[in-house]
Amino acid sequence: MHGPPRRSASTRRWARVGITAQVIFVASWLAAASWQGPRYRVLAHSISEMYARTAPHPTFLLIVFTLCDAATILFTLRSVWPALCPGGWAATVGSVLLALSVAGLGNLLSPFERVACRMADPGCTTARMISNSGGKLDNALTSIGLLVLVLAGFFLAHAMRRIPGWQPWAWPARGTAVLFLTLGAASVMDPGLSGLFERLFAATGAAAIAALAVGILRRSRDMGGPETGPPGEDCKALAEAPRLDQW
Repeated sequence: MHGPPRRSASTRRWARVGITAQVIFVASWLAAASWQGPRYRVLAHSISEMYARTAPHPTFLLIVFTLCDAATILFTLRSVWPALCPGGWAATVGSVLLALSVAGLGNLLSPFERVACRMADPGCTTARMISNSGGKLDNALTSIGLLVLVLAGFFLAHAMRRIPGWQPWAWPARGTAVLFLTLGAASVMDPGLSGLFERLFAATGAAAIAALAVGILRRSRDMGGPETGPPGEDCKALAEAPRLDQW
């Protein structure tokens, strides 16, 4: 009989990085709203408008978003996948999708997604805002990245369902994926509150990723002391080990 896969020191270290990145990410866009001027309204205007071509002091968010989402991608590949890989192919697909989602690659490319203007600027319209290459890229990556994040949630939930100790996380993971889809749809259906729904989506995504990191830390602690093997080592061992149904 084979015990649970070992959790490496690297897996735990990147889980802590993942938590820190989510806290800094949320704190950055909460703080940035304070210097957007009186015409900017957080309930109606998007987060991406705070680093638009016409936005005041956009460099802060561009740097923070790039660093935080690079950390999120590394956390996904170096911590989420090694922790959930006993769940099989769904863990691999879910981890890749999470890295490619709006919470990963979507925000990592923020320097290339700068819309032309803010709706808070005189004369700016929705068409003008996304008229440049940055606006088109932001619009495409946000829409596609949201759907990718929803799919990631379902695949990771499927992997969790197959791992003892992670099974209670499966239904909350599915529920979070549905919540992502609901918030995204609400943002489209009520443009007057799109800023609010986008912030709820961003905060929920960060909280879900942080919660996943906390779960990885707890599971790692419960399964024993520090390990130093490379990520994926245990999954490779499981794949090569004889299965009970082969006997």
